[in-house]
Amino acid sequence: MTSIARAPTTASPSARATRRSARRAATTPSASANEERTTSTFELERVVEPLIAETKTLNEGIAKFYDESSRVWEDVWGSEGGDGTHMHHGYYRRGEPVNHAKAQVDMIEESLRWAGVREVKRVLDVGCGIGGSSRHMVRKYGCEAEGVTLSPVQAARANALAKEEGVENMAKYRVADALNMPFEDGSFDFVWSMESGEHMPDKKKFVDELARVCAPGGRILIVTWCHRTLEPGQSALEPAERVLLDRICDAYYLPAWCSIADYKALAEDAGLVDIETEDWSEEVKPFWKGVIKTALTLKGVIGLLKSGAATLRGALVMPLMQTGLATGTIKFNLITMRKPPL
Repeated sequence: MTSIARAPTTASPSARATRRSARRAATTPSASANEERTTSTFELERVVEPLIAETKTLNEGIAKFYDESSRVWEDVWGSEGGDGTHMHHGYYRRGEPVNHAKAQVDMIEESLRWAGVREVKRVLDVGCGIGGSSRHMVRKYGCEAEGVTLSPVQAARANALAKEEGVENMAKYRVADALNMPFEDGSFDFVWSMESGEHMPDKKKFVDELARVCAPGGRILIVTWCHRTLEPGQSALEPAERVLLDRICDAYYLPAWCSIADYKALAEDAGLVDIETEDWSEEVKPFWKGVIKTALTLKGVIGLLKSGAATLRGALVMPLMQTGLATGTIKFNLITMRKPPL
């Protein structure tokens, strides 16, 4: 795989300082204006870093981050034009007025349409957040749903929302590691991962685990942030690109990124078939402008301050997501595949 090599998110403050020194050294005088902004010696998110408690493992950091940030997302984004029950990008059709709440639902619908999903009996929502996607599918298909997240707060909220919506007997959520899920082989005819692959430290194990729990003949769909596919002759991303992604990784508790070409190779290695990929980087671009605008409202600022330093750090790097999408370093990709029938 051509993933970016980077130190674990849970590295000590001294290790992170060493990485920042390396970033500055990687910046060349010929860097573009966007690269110069990205690799500035002053990184605003570092101001709050001393206030963030160290975590022992990546999973602990991810769980703590979402325990603290999920409610502010639901309350603030949900009241300022977005749909707070969906913790993912929107799909924005060109030429249509921007409607963030509609776009987030459209992301689910368009992803299902693109993957050719017409009927579902039992869906697994991997990295479920507060369960918005899978509850949508329960209503759409009349299927059963299970969801897993590392965050106890998210799992509890997802179950509460299922009860509020009257689907608690069909949609159930629990705390579990997506790399070691508590389900029997072949338990689900549809396995769905909406923007959770970014958090997986072992992408091969991630794809293999999705394939394990998928029923023979079933479908898998991963919607995820990737870095761009390397050009012929390239062995790694450019230094400024690595700097940008490293800063995002630190803020959002992400391990190494990979490309959609890497995912395709892993799917082939796992014995999956009918593999298709797509790039919706253009279709998601309006999302971050809306999220940043919401964060800058009075309600947004108060919510961020109340939710803690880690959430605030995440907000401070949101412009880097815009930069990455604008420059092509970050890609918003989809990959779907089937598990061969017996």
